[in-house]
Amino acid sequence: MNEIILTLPHVNATLNGIATLLLIAAFVAIMRRNIQLHKNLILSAFGVSAVFLICYLFYHYNVGSKKFPADDYASYFSITYYVILATHVVLAMFVPFLAVWAIYLGLKDQRQKHRKVVRWAFPIWLYVSVTGVLVYFMLYWWFPPIAVA
Repeated sequence: MNEIILTLPHVNATLNGIATLLLIAAFVAIMRRNIQLHKNLILSAFGVSAVFLICYLFYHYNVGSKKFPADDYASYFSITYYVILATHVVLAMFVPFLAVWAIYLGLKDQRQKHRKVVRWAFPIWLYVSVTGVLVYFMLYWWFPPIAVA
């Protein structure tokens, strides 16, 4: 079980990356007026994001948070990391509500209201998905703790 839990950050980053690609594809589909494809892609992005949220909460319940190794790197790296993390976390709290509301309005064919919500929901959701992947890379690949011998 521990091996599975320890792979979840990688799974979560992958799910965020997939959600990002689905959101961009949904945007392209609606720009091309392909409503059915747009709907399918958005519902897929929502499903992937829901699975992400379950895995994320399960991981953090069992493991806690991973600290950025600020002492090992120049301060501007940790400042950048914490700015990205803070904006990511704050905006992530709004995504489920905005996404559900936008999807509901879209499925009910209330297009004017749907567009008004999506003006906020889409860029926030996309930003949260992209910065989720960035936070992952910063914590697990770009800035690993430096071991002192």
